[in-house]
Amino acid sequence: MSISYNALSGALAAQAALNTVSQNIANSQTKGYTRQGVLLQTNAGDGSAMSPGNGVAVGSLLRFSDSYKTQQLWRANSDLGSRTQVQPYLTQMEKVMSDDKSSLSYGIDNFFKALNAAGVDPTSTPLRQQVITAADSMSQQFNSIYNVTANQLISVQQQRSAILPGLNESIAGIAALNQQIIATGANGTNTSALIDKREQLIDSVASQVAVEVINNPDGTASVSLKSGQPLVVSNLSATMAFDTSTGTQQLTLKFANTTFRLDDTKVGGQLGGLADYQENTLKPLQKSISEIAEQMSNKVNTQLAAGFNNAGTAGGPLLTFNPTSATGLLQVATGYTTADLAFSSDGTPGDSGNLQKLVDIKGQPITLTTLGSVLLGDADTQIVGKLGIDSQQNQALLNTATTIRQQSEDDWKSTSAVNTDEEAINLVEFQNMYQANMKVIAVANTLFDATLQMFG
Repeated sequence: MSISYNALSGALAAQAALNTVSQNIANSQTKGYTRQGVLLQTNAGDGSAMSPGNGVAVGSLLRFSDSYKTQQLWRANSDLGSRTQVQPYLTQMEKVMSDDKSSLSYGIDNFFKALNAAGVDPTSTPLRQQVITAADSMSQQFNSIYNVTANQLISVQQQRSAILPGLNESIAGIAALNQQIIATGANGTNTSALIDKREQLIDSVASQVAVEVINNPDGTASVSLKSGQPLVVSNLSATMAFDTSTGTQQLTLKFANTTFRLDDTKVGGQLGGLADYQENTLKPLQKSISEIAEQMSNKVNTQLAAGFNNAGTAGGPLLTFNPTSATGLLQVATGYTTADLAFSSDGTPGDSGNLQKLVDIKGQPITLTTLGSVLLGDADTQIVGKLGIDSQQNQALLNTATTIRQQSEDDWKSTSAVNTDEEAINLVEFQNMYQANMKVIAVANTLFDATLQMFG
């Protein structure tokens, strides 16, 4: 009977292999599917010197996965998520700040050009009106650009808040799948589909925050942030939230009964990229615009106060600075008229001594937190230059991250994805194996019948 048993075991093994091939082919276009196979093992003989063996058995179902390549896939997704989220904001800000007709430099230049033009005839009402008009236009450009930064700040904060519900849901999903994998594996059932689903959720989490993943012997996966705080341990999951009790967004992570306060500029992924842009690019830019407006208005108003207007009295402030208003950061003083401009240094009508000192303000230094001491006329140019460098660097890193992610996907596919050509070959080979074993069974039946006839 050994010949029949061997052939039957071979036919069953071929059938199991054909089942995995059919599963692979059916899922050849399924995103995140990891191809499977069978591990065939020979059954040892019964100890007799004349026994060649007792057929073949399916040792286990194989899941073709490389942990290193999968980890690389997740790391690449974190970098890509970080750079992708930031670039639209940088591109918008760079375009607004560097526009020929709406930049801060354009408004400042036109204001000082109007002051220069007034030097031709300091008593001319049209020329003096042109100074006030240019000051108002400059103020509107400051307000417009500052308002863009304020709107971006709101948008970034809203986008960061919108990420958390989906992120928490994915984290909880990983923990739930850990529990299912343990239960299913304990029953001897194949867990490949559950592991595929879990790895897709981890990839989703990795795009939002950078993670470290450890695969445990019991089949579970432990997920943590790069800084070590746990996200998933067995069937336990963390919850991330923003604490706004202090008036600012503070990212927190709660696991079990412990709450961690996180530096969200360093969590990586989309969440970290947005936080880094907010804290290290957008807020400093916003502060620089405010500092230029404040220091320029102080210098102009101080110099006007040192001169005399048409009535022979000390000049009043031309510009008002309001740091609490996104749309009224800089404005021309209410009710200010051409007669209020204090161009004279000695009170003599037509004198332009103080006007020349006003013109000279453009070449005076101001101090910016991000750049240090710079000339007023050069401040915006240097800010725009720095913004352009930041944008170009992020675009270069985005291109690199895109390439690395694509390479990581290709590496993963080389091991784990279904190759339909390879599966077609396997299909033919295991079909031949099945048919050959069935032929052996037919031969065994013939021999058995012949043996019975000998004793009939």
